[in-house]
Amino acid sequence: MNKKYVVETGVGIFVVIALICIGYLSVKLGDVQLFGKDSYPLKARFSSVTGLRTGNDVMISGVKVGQVTGIVLDKKDFVSIVNLNIQEGINLSDDSLASIKTSGLIGDKYINISPGGSGFMLEPGDMLIETQAPIDFEDLVSKYVFGDAKE
Repeated sequence: MNKKYVVETGVGIFVVIALICIGYLSVKLGDVQLFGKDSYPLKARFSSVTGLRTGNDVMISGVKVGQVTGIVLDKKDFVSIVNLNIQEGINLSDDSLASIKTSGLIGDKYINISPGGSGFMLEPGDMLIETQAPIDFEDLVSKYVFGDAKE
């Protein structure tokens, strides 16, 4: 065997292994889903989604059960419609409450779902109507500073 052929084959194998490793790390660290997890879509209607972004978590009792997949404006009612993907097996009733919370003082926003108790379960694509917009700290501070806060 030619020595040049052996070196080129070794370098080629090394490059292929390195590319596979880089691809694997990109998928794992980037939280990319190649085949997708078993989930179903839901929507939630909010009066304001200040600070919420696509990719933020959806949680129940502090456990991640989904992800925000999109935010659009309903041009008819001028409310925000948030598209969610919820893990399969998490059954939510139609009176569940979705609220936008902040992790820490200046952390990322996430949607917290408080499950309801009615017997009517939401189907894929249904809308969560019971929602609570995030607290606007700037508005609260300005009311306090300028004396408009009620005691």
